[in-house]
Amino acid sequence: MNKNPANFVPLTPISFLHRTADIYGQRQAVVYENRSYTWHESRDRCVRMASSLSKMGVQKGDTVAVFTFNTPEMFESHFSVPMSGAILNTINVRLDANTVAYILDDGNAKALIVDRELFEVASKALSVSSSNPIVILIDDEFADTKPEVSSDVIDYESLISGGDPFFKWQSPEDEWQPLALNYTSGTTGKPKGVVYHHRGSYLMSMGTVIGWELPNHPVYLYSVPMFHCNGWGHAWTMAAVAGTVICLRAFSPEKVFDLIEEYSVTHFGGAPIMLNMLANAPKTIQKSFDREIRVMTAGAPPPAKVLESMMSLGFRIMHVYGLTETYGHILQAAPQTSWLEESPAKQAQLTARQGVRFPMTEDVSVIDQQTGLHVPPDGETIGEIVIKCNTCMMGYLNNPEATKEAFMDDWFHSGDLAVIHEDGYIQIKDRSKDIIISGGENISSVEIENVLYQHPAVGEAAVVAMPDELWGEIPCAFVELKPDQKTTEEELISFCKDNMAQFKRPKKVIFGSLPKTATGKIQKHELRSIIQNNGNG
Repeated sequence: MNKNPANFVPLTPISFLHRTADIYGQRQAVVYENRSYTWHESRDRCVRMASSLSKMGVQKGDTVAVFTFNTPEMFESHFSVPMSGAILNTINVRLDANTVAYILDDGNAKALIVDRELFEVASKALSVSSSNPIVILIDDEFADTKPEVSSDVIDYESLISGGDPFFKWQSPEDEWQPLALNYTSGTTGKPKGVVYHHRGSYLMSMGTVIGWELPNHPVYLYSVPMFHCNGWGHAWTMAAVAGTVICLRAFSPEKVFDLIEEYSVTHFGGAPIMLNMLANAPKTIQKSFDREIRVMTAGAPPPAKVLESMMSLGFRIMHVYGLTETYGHILQAAPQTSWLEESPAKQAQLTARQGVRFPMTEDVSVIDQQTGLHVPPDGETIGEIVIKCNTCMMGYLNNPEATKEAFMDDWFHSGDLAVIHEDGYIQIKDRSKDIIISGGENISSVEIENVLYQHPAVGEAAVVAMPDELWGEIPCAFVELKPDQKTTEEELISFCKDNMAQFKRPKKVIFGSLPKTATGKIQKHELRSIIQNNGNG
């Protein structure tokens, strides 16, 4: 008994689009401001774009970078690019030109689809990049700014209109074929390219349907940036359940409340900072709902107070945990019936934990980093979160050493330190990679330190996370000046702002001698203690 075309078809999330377009073709698929498309129209646009990409020489294994916001074009790229056989690389819109250039070069981008508002950053990136991709322009009328564009760019809509509606899209020959390329924030300064395969994204979508208890035809507000782990895979998930996707170009509490009301939104996702902004929005724009709206949040645990406030407005929150390397969420704070007997404050506390594994996740554990043994479920013993699942990355692009290190002893090593509670729920206590999660963005402390060291007055620097009610965490820099040198907090923050992406700059600087070990290593745990003992500085 062998595999054959009748009993084995490679899994791909692209198949969700075709099923839904065939069965629910007239249902609304995508809504954005004054535009909307049915599922039949969405498939037609994706097929046409795939055709045009192929005509321009995009082939199997090529990378197509997409540098844009949550618009229909970004949604379509999750289908059209892999339909051409290419690999989708969505780029964080908040990155600086040099980092964008690095990503284009590392991924060897064959084409770049870019929003007009981001064209200036893209142009600067291309000017220092060794790659020479085909540039395709999304000319969105709702862009905040519209810089001049060069004459050699190709209009996105012209490729749609000129594409072949009967184009035979490319199904993967192997379900382990690369589907998407996503870049980490770079714990050592340079981001790492994380490669996803078709099988993993298919299973992530199915796991989300089960874990989030998604019905057919949800109305989903796409507030999760689609450049974050492909928007946690929700473009493919919504295609699987024939949902309606409401695109949100830029987040604002007023816009979110209005869209939820206007379109009877049933589901949305976002970082804890988004929930914070909604919970603390002025009463004049805040709305409460007498129906349950399900929310998935990921990142630093949302404060219990925020969860309580959101619950009082009619939102049901599910906290999840994952990494770029795991296609997004692999743990969920799955609610238990017994929790309903607890106080709202206690329920919020339980909900804020990272939780238990998603349905498509085979195994998650916490192991002692020294012994390799599983830690006891006592809520006290700290170890590293390790994972086994089909939604673990294929590996890091062009980085076999980092890939080997990540997959030691038949586990994927997250680098996140956690405990297991008696009920089996996992809770993060620290991050061994010194990653700061601020407003849903991962910020490398090492990257900030490298910039600080470039300032002529800085002798030594160390950056740690500082708790913040709005952002969850913010970067706090501890700086020891060179002898006879002077500077100010404002000057150093401004210096960082000029030399890196603005959102990564430290929000606070504390001057003084840095605590060190006998071997001269800066003791970051002491710096964290200083923050705690001094009331956040």
